[in-house]
Amino acid sequence: MNKFDLEKNKAKKIMGKTNAPVAGRPAAAAPVVDRREQRRLDQAAGLVSFPVKLRQPVIDALRTRAEADGVSQQDLVNTLLAEALKV
Repeated sequence: MNKFDLEKNKAKKIMGKTNAPVAGRPAAAAPVVDRREQRRLDQAAGLVSFPVKLRQPVIDALRTRAEADGVSQQDLVNTLLAEALKV
């Protein structure tokens, strides 16, 4: 890079225009939420992370049923557990 390019890059950084999304690309259409903000949104919605290890046949059945019902896997697991525990 020559001196002009270096100065131009510095100016872009100062203006906050580096890595600006390009119109018409998929990444530009989806708003990006950082992890901290996503955690705050989940907590506000009453969601708690609960990692569980399941056998592969159970996972496959959950995926199949979630696709058939048109819901997310998280919603399906939440519904099934709530019904099973009568919560």
